[in-house]
Amino acid sequence: MEFDTITAISTPMGEGAIAIVRLSGDQAIEITDKIFVGVNGKKLRNVQSHTINYGKIIDPSTKELVEEVMVSVMKAPKTFTREHVVEINCHGGLVSVNRVLQLVLRHGARLAEPGEFTKRAFLNGRIDLSQAEAVMDLIRAKTDRAMKVALGQMEGRLSKLVKKFRQEILEVVAHVEVNIDYPEYDDVEEMTHRMLKEKAEYIRDELKKLLQTAHQGKILREGLSTAIIGRPNVGKSSLLNSLVQENKAIVTDIPGTTRDVIEEYVNVRGVPLRLVDTAGIRETEDIVERIGVERSRKVLKEADLILLVLNYADDLTTEDMKLFEAVKGMDVIVIINKTDLQKRINMDKVKQLADKHTIISTSLLEEKGVDELEEAISSMYFQGSIEASDITYISNSRHIALIGQALDSIEEVISGIEMGTPIDIIQIDLTRTWELLGEIIGDTVQESLINQLFSQFCLGK
Repeated sequence: MEFDTITAISTPMGEGAIAIVRLSGDQAIEITDKIFVGVNGKKLRNVQSHTINYGKIIDPSTKELVEEVMVSVMKAPKTFTREHVVEINCHGGLVSVNRVLQLVLRHGARLAEPGEFTKRAFLNGRIDLSQAEAVMDLIRAKTDRAMKVALGQMEGRLSKLVKKFRQEILEVVAHVEVNIDYPEYDDVEEMTHRMLKEKAEYIRDELKKLLQTAHQGKILREGLSTAIIGRPNVGKSSLLNSLVQENKAIVTDIPGTTRDVIEEYVNVRGVPLRLVDTAGIRETEDIVERIGVERSRKVLKEADLILLVLNYADDLTTEDMKLFEAVKGMDVIVIINKTDLQKRINMDKVKQLADKHTIISTSLLEEKGVDELEEAISSMYFQGSIEASDITYISNSRHIALIGQALDSIEEVISGIEMGTPIDIIQIDLTRTWELLGEIIGDTVQESLINQLFSQFCLGK
């Protein structure tokens, strides 16, 4: 792979106090020196590493002043990419930062591909693949809890665990190889089926523990798709507004006000919810409302969590019964809204229909019951265990799939031992387990997968 010098704008486009043009590569300092004029003509190649230097960006062809800047110089290998890194701090603005970028490109740098800075950190051994993926998880984190999980992976928590498992497997494989290749060596203990089974069962149990965190970790990484459903005018839009703490949806006493699906991300006790307020599900002759109802049914099928809203001041209807039937087998919290009005609902019937699902009473008009609802959502998925700082969470779908495959492979090892299969045959599945775990950290991964993973990163990272 060519390690030419790359550059990109590393801050969001638009107006702001500062915009940064980042360079990485052997020629990063030399290229910047062509357009940078420091105090008393000082060159960046002569400054100390990890310093920030005041000066001006000048277009060499016209001698025109382009920007007044502060330039950070970080010399290899003590940088994120383990290459020379230069960061030109400009004034935030579309025109100024683009002019600096164009000058850098004209004088020898290449525009970086999405995620290429992090990719170089991986290829240069600064981080492994799971840590590189955690960089994007950190950028996309929507809650403090999600950020903590991403930070843990960036620090190498999962990597250390995977490397430990792989080392233990490697020692067993090496032991088996010695027994096979040098059977005459009496000073090397023979690897028995019993010894191999003990090690395989230990690895299996550890992988199972990791997978137990997958559901929670994936929720923190991707968010929980949550659909608010119910008949028209039961308070679905009011619930969305209460959780978001902003008037995102129109609220009226007229049934059918919400004609389309409204989506909003919300942080509920550290759990990211992708909250979807749906059109009231009912039979209707209104063509526009009917389209909204169909979209609501589609959202319902794809949701991870259902918030089923009922009206405290109405009798249960056939439509309510159909909704309970539609969400059977799903994660549901039943919300009895409008408790500030006179009661007409049959609570015994509601409890019967809700079965084991949680029931929360609210008066969204009086802002009552929202805290209890948030607590119910949090405890449904995490039960407080997310706060345990010593737990390694796996949240990435690729990691989850690979650990699942490694678990299947180690189960094959144990099955082979129990059937009395020769150890040299069992070793094949053991080696496969080692390879699958290696794909998590990038030791045994294909180049095409690496390119695909980093292409999902934002430009300049």
